[in-house]
Amino acid sequence: MAQILVVDDEIGIRELLSEILADEGHGVMLADSAGAARRLREAKRPDLVLLDIWMPDADGITLLKEWAGNGQLTMPVVMMSGHGTIETAVEATRIGALDYLEKPIALQRLLSTVKRALRFQDLDAPRQLSLATLGRSAPLVELRKRLAQLAQASAPLLLRGEPGMLAELFARQLAAPGAPFLAGEEVLADASSELLARATGGILFVPDLSRLQRAEQKNLDFLQARADRHRVRIVSFSPLDTRVLIERHGFDPALLARLGELSLRLPALREFAEDVPVLASQMLAQLVEAQACLPRRFSVGALNALRHHRWPGNLAELEHVVKNLALSALEEEIGVDDVGRVLTAEERQTAAPKLPLERPYREAREAFERAYFENLLAAESGSMSRVAERSGLERTHLDRKLKALGLPVGRREEG
Repeated sequence: MAQILVVDDEIGIRELLSEILADEGHGVMLADSAGAARRLREAKRPDLVLLDIWMPDADGITLLKEWAGNGQLTMPVVMMSGHGTIETAVEATRIGALDYLEKPIALQRLLSTVKRALRFQDLDAPRQLSLATLGRSAPLVELRKRLAQLAQASAPLLLRGEPGMLAELFARQLAAPGAPFLAGEEVLADASSELLARATGGILFVPDLSRLQRAEQKNLDFLQARADRHRVRIVSFSPLDTRVLIERHGFDPALLARLGELSLRLPALREFAEDVPVLASQMLAQLVEAQACLPRRFSVGALNALRHHRWPGNLAELEHVVKNLALSALEEEIGVDDVGRVLTAEERQTAAPKLPLERPYREAREAFERAYFENLLAAESGSMSRVAERSGLERTHLDRKLKALGLPVGRREEG
């Protein structure tokens, strides 16, 4: 049974559409404003949204843009209006709406549009990587049990582990079915009670505390202090220990103590290497179903080669290697040679640069500084603010240093 969210400020239209759709066997949720639609979309995750353009608080086009911009347009949306124009319909479909219905809506037109939208949703949604049912290794089985136990608590939880663990996969195991799950460092750019209201009864996940700048840390402090009254649980991840976060990243010790009221270590991928074949196969199936690559499958030998790799970059490295194999393999079956080619290229790219230790001190120091800042610029995607913060240098000093070393100056938009 599909769950359909009907958003319209006219009670007569809401009731009529609800009656028609319920007769077709669908579950129906009703919202009379953009604000109510936001809350229901987060709480119930509808399979389809019928969205009116004209509403009292925010029009449907604005709400559609918001969902598209926030990565929340994960369900088909059909716009409705009795006063729209061709330009409005074109704009809505350009933003991401699947279709457009003019009022008064003809019964057959409504039913055929809903049927097509739900079929589109079923075909378009790729399988999502999930650890809920994967993994036979002891570390992963134990971890799932601990996550299930911690899901019953409401206190903040700090996940710890090596970089590249894709901690969001584990954090999602803590969310109740249908509960809101807001993820990403970008949510900290808009710390507000409205954000907490959107996450009510669910989880606000911060993927890497070590990447937060001072302003984002303050916003996180604001949200954490008010999370309980909104029944929001804050779950975060850090590849660094508390002491390093305080000394090098300027974290407030009291904030870290609250965020780490409960903590859980995530095992590195090499600790559950026997699960690598099934994880890699699911990642590949995801790419194929999303039509991001041609049909592909792993040979038994290829899966064994992946299982025996050390995976210093953990799940993120595995995901990157699988995507590389999916796009670069010449045959439908990905073989051992393909895996060897890609892993060798990865190792060359990530190998530590050889420093000229036999050269004079000044030249060796310059070579080290160049390698050091090249690594930081790559890790922070050229963000000068983050490179300055991680290196402990003032921005002006950093600019002079990079120019002296002949390195490109990164992005400056962070101010």
